[in-house]
Amino acid sequence: MMHRLLMVSPHFPPDNSAGAHRVRLLAPHLRTFGWDPTVVTVDPRDYEGALDPRLAELVPPSLRVVRCRAWPSSWTRVCGIGDLGLRAFRNLYKTCNHLRATENFDVLFVTLLPGYPALLGPLLKRRFGMPFVLDYQDPWVGAWGQTVGGGPDGEPDLKSRFTRKLGCWLEPHAVRATDAITAVSSGTFEPIIHRNPKAGKIPCVTIPLGGEVADFDFVRNRAESTRYFDPKDGNLHLSYVGTLLPLGFETLRALLRAVALLRSERPELYKHLRLHFFGTSNQRHPGAPERVLPVAEEIGVEDCVTEISPRIDYVNALAVLTQSTAILMMGSSEKHYTASKLYPALLARRPILAIYHEASSVVEVMRRAGHPPALRLATYNDCQRAESQVKMIYSQLCALFDNPHYCPSAVFIDAMREFSAKHLAGKLGAVLDQVASPSLNN
Repeated sequence: MMHRLLMVSPHFPPDNSAGAHRVRLLAPHLRTFGWDPTVVTVDPRDYEGALDPRLAELVPPSLRVVRCRAWPSSWTRVCGIGDLGLRAFRNLYKTCNHLRATENFDVLFVTLLPGYPALLGPLLKRRFGMPFVLDYQDPWVGAWGQTVGGGPDGEPDLKSRFTRKLGCWLEPHAVRATDAITAVSSGTFEPIIHRNPKAGKIPCVTIPLGGEVADFDFVRNRAESTRYFDPKDGNLHLSYVGTLLPLGFETLRALLRAVALLRSERPELYKHLRLHFFGTSNQRHPGAPERVLPVAEEIGVEDCVTEISPRIDYVNALAVLTQSTAILMMGSSEKHYTASKLYPALLARRPILAIYHEASSVVEVMRRAGHPPALRLATYNDCQRAESQVKMIYSQLCALFDNPHYCPSAVFIDAMREFSAKHLAGKLGAVLDQVASPSLNN
């Protein structure tokens, strides 16, 4: 018997934000596990920034997607509000309410960030008695407004503090109503349970972001090429794709100091190093502030660093990954930082240099996934901070130069199937089966 699932994801293709991929990856595989999904999302006209039409091509035509309007950001930003969850909340509720009133859905699934749509859960559950699964891609209440924010030099400001306080007040209302919580890492659950002790009795299941083989087939079949560098120019192109998190600057400084050491110790290698950073600001507009180059200039290695601070289109990002000499992955001092980007990086079939906190799930997974020369790892911890590991990172850079070729036999891709979109959809299907069962809801 096929059950029906109502999935709320404010971000969805052709929106190119990171939040657009969670439901895009899971939903197409859910029918295999007995669940027929309907995705409720926002009309593309109401996203801020440029859209990515090629990303929309990766969504199967068979997937039902229902869109609603959001208040224009040109109106709401006058009042200091840009959050898509707030702008779209009213119409997301109206759309879900209409769908559930006219059709039968067995479970509601809401993914965040943004956080405010999580409140759809208690509202719709109260009206229709529909079980509710709350999914965390990122913490609703995290470092924002506590240790980082929108003030000078990334310091917390009045708005970020208020946003955090509001989240602390609203999150318990959503958590109390949920029948299960899913999250990209087990570390994401810990602060939720700490803030909401009753959440300890709610089923909590880890479902990483994972990756989709078909995405890379799409890029390779179209022979997509990157316009950002020439992969055949004889240089070593080491590329990082993604946001540079506020708590990730210590890791960045450690890397760049290792590059400075390479310049002094092995200048013949340094002159062939090209460090590329893409989408570091997590913003789409062309004027997005640079985050890496100012640090590179401070350390004196800016001549080998390029930075495209606005987010680049997803397909362009895949082309960068598949054509780089090697892929750079960096974490932050936050231990919950997950292995979500690791599986896509492995699918790119390029060597990987990863720099992470020892407690991050990336480290454990990477050690299972392979070994040098395909995968190289430098770690730090709370006692030995990232900037104390410069020599370790330097040695990994040298080793990468000495053997920059991809070695398939050094990667155990079969051991990583648990991070495929299809496998993760199966884990979600099991959660949905549990919350939809009469025994749980009686």
